[in-house]
Amino acid sequence: MASAASKSEAADDELARLPTTIVASVRSDSADVSLRQFAVFLNTYPEQDNERTVRGLASALNISTPAITRALDRVSALGLIKRERDRIDRRSVIVRRTSAGATYFRSLDRYLAEAAQT
Repeated sequence: MASAASKSEAADDELARLPTTIVASVRSDSADVSLRQFAVFLNTYPEQDNERTVRGLASALNISTPAITRALDRVSALGLIKRERDRIDRRSVIVRRTSAGATYFRSLDRYLAEAAQT
């Protein structure tokens, strides 16, 4: 079992790779998103069957539903997610993964792996 110190060191290592990962993403031809939009995207990925609602995302991120809606507008315009009305509860909007979003997510994973090698 990992000690608290080794867990902290691992978290520090991951955090240290973040700037390199962000720079690689910005330099690529991939989507340019804000931190809020990025958080919404990441809360929809990586789990395949992770079905999120607008209200669920607002709760998970502790921000207002209109703020989620604005972030979703941008992320869905980029094709990274899609929104669908819930067939059972027509008031609810479900946020789903897309193949373009999965590709973007894999590119982020690749940037992290490359940053770990430097």
